[in-house]
Amino acid sequence: MSGPEPASVPGHLCVHSNPQVFLGFLTVLLPNVPSMTGNENTGNENTENEQAQGPKHRRNLTRRKVVVAGAGTVAAVGVGGTLTAGAFAGETGGKGATPKASSTATGADACYKLTSETTEGPYYIDADKIRQDITEDREGIPLTLRIKVIDSETCEPVRNAAVDIWHCDALGLYSGYESLSTGGGGGGGTPPSGAPTDVPSGTPTGSPPAGGGGGVHEEPTDDKRYLRGTWRTDKQGFVTFKTIFPGWYRGRCVHVHTKVHVNGEWTDAGYEGGNTCHTGQFFFDEESVLASAEVEPYSTSTTERTKLDEDTIYDGSGVQGGLLKLKYKENDIAEGVVGTITVGVDPEATHTGTE
Repeated sequence: MSGPEPASVPGHLCVHSNPQVFLGFLTVLLPNVPSMTGNENTGNENTENEQAQGPKHRRNLTRRKVVVAGAGTVAAVGVGGTLTAGAFAGETGGKGATPKASSTATGADACYKLTSETTEGPYYIDADKIRQDITEDREGIPLTLRIKVIDSETCEPVRNAAVDIWHCDALGLYSGYESLSTGGGGGGGTPPSGAPTDVPSGTPTGSPPAGGGGGVHEEPTDDKRYLRGTWRTDKQGFVTFKTIFPGWYRGRCVHVHTKVHVNGEWTDAGYEGGNTCHTGQFFFDEESVLASAEVEPYSTSTTERTKLDEDTIYDGSGVQGGLLKLKYKENDIAEGVVGTITVGVDPEATHTGTE
């Protein structure tokens, strides 16, 4: 079906629906009208208060059920339906973070997609450790983890959500499960001598231990709770944790587990009720992990390491899959690392990671 005929004006000029042609035409007729191009700064970039939101019934119809684009996409509608895109939530570019615009997108469509859901893993504990600094006595490279939680449909911050994080220490041990963890330190002492006795025969059956990647939930085997904590998002959807750069254990790449709980109530005892709208994992790029491996106590680990692109949980989708944006001194990672990410969730959904 053809579109409307261009409007005719005196002098046989044609005004097309193309906004650049139209603006050029205006410039000819009205010399005082400034020229506008797509390279001008319109002031619409990096503003969280200018996202378009359709009517509630429209938003409900357009909620998407898949993953996050790293820096997110916020679109402002221009002349003739042209869209201009800018970085969301103050995040600037980075790998996989180039915003894209669609001429058919609506305000409800042009926002974050949902961050990837993953398994909870066997080592989750609802510990009610309401704290931002979860380090306790663990040695390792200081890590500041800054997370922003937003509604993936509206791009509005999710306020007063309870965000859990937990991860292993520098040598691959999980608090509460030290006897089950597959960490490996340099140890010390005298190695055993002689041939082993009581060697099992036959072919082993079943799968190897799942570690923190998957498998059935295990009951805690000790009372330790280091590197575990919960804190609430502020009015802008941000939450910050102080911890250490995680180590690794057999079968998994370096990662941090997370959950987001909403629609509950904060009490003196912690966070109660509501629903878990997101269960996921945050990942670290290979370059940063290699740098950490040169620093003690990480360098004393004897455990074989799984690389990011070899991991069975990470889906390879960059920020949308939980890949953190990391900042640290190139030649001195030991001084500390800052990791940031924006997580898009569906507050009405339930994702416990145990499905």
